[in-house]
Amino acid sequence: MPRLIHTLAVLSALGLAAGCSSASDVDEASVAGAAGRQTASTSPFWVDPDSSAAQQILLWQRQGRTQDAAQLRKIADRPAALWPAGEVDPGPTVRAATASATAEDRTAVFVAYNIPHRDCGQHSAGGAADADAYRQWIGKFADALGDAKALVVLEPDAVAHIVDGCTPGEYHAEREQLLGEAIDRLKRQPNTKVYLDAGNPSWIKDPEKLVEPLKRAGVAGADGFSLNVSNFQTDAVTTQYGRRLAADLGGKHFVIDSSRNGNGPLPGVWCNPPGRALGTPPTTDTGEAALDAYLWIKRPGESDGTCEGGPNAGQWWPEYALGLARNSSR
Repeated sequence: MPRLIHTLAVLSALGLAAGCSSASDVDEASVAGAAGRQTASTSPFWVDPDSSAAQQILLWQRQGRTQDAAQLRKIADRPAALWPAGEVDPGPTVRAATASATAEDRTAVFVAYNIPHRDCGQHSAGGAADADAYRQWIGKFADALGDAKALVVLEPDAVAHIVDGCTPGEYHAEREQLLGEAIDRLKRQPNTKVYLDAGNPSWIKDPEKLVEPLKRAGVAGADGFSLNVSNFQTDAVTTQYGRRLAADLGGKHFVIDSSRNGNGPLPGVWCNPPGRALGTPPTTDTGEAALDAYLWIKRPGESDGTCEGGPNAGQWWPEYALGLARNSSR
């Protein structure tokens, strides 16, 4: 999973290339559904004016790559979640974003991603050193939110890694307790919505397996759950999955990460698959009673990890971003 990186040094990584095969298997719900009704200017979500995509546009304009820069507007002009780096104080990033969003009367979207034993030691390994360090980190995160309008996606993969057995059993009870405490702490902020992550339809194929772990992790106190974070499952498939899980959770609502699912998944490749496209732009106008929003939770153009020629997880990869934009008609 990615972490927020805003450095000009990252923007120099222009030699990397992502494959750009032709669009196929387009999700018709993504094309004909919510995307057309809320525009970037009317979306309730805040757009980061200093995103890596926005900085890349300036660089490419100076280099004369004007057409490529124009393509990146499809990313830079739309809201995407911020992932404050887990190993440092999240306060400055969160406070800066909420101040800017409040000035525009919009909602800032964040990902809290610092659970101990994160990602089972894979591409995004790390996280807080222990339970107490995590509690302190979440406290700083919540304090920085203040009374601003915010939406927090809580700990992508954390529950699904309990279900699939990737996270060792001796950590399960602690993780569920920490997630429940995090929900309680974040919900003390008066205008913060929290969605506990529940993986994606291609991972835990039977949503019933998630029900009890989500309950033990405190989903009842959250506004709902999130699906498809950093993945490529189509809106239609993910919505159907979400309906089933919502019913098993007593009608809980959910949000979908549609940042890169415009062409759906590439079978057998979850990490930086080539030929993918941007999906439904962020909107609360979903047409589904239980679906609160399509969001760009994964920041389009940030790497999944050192695979398919990509840089480290969370680092900006401009040529991959360009491929996503070129393959998108929106």
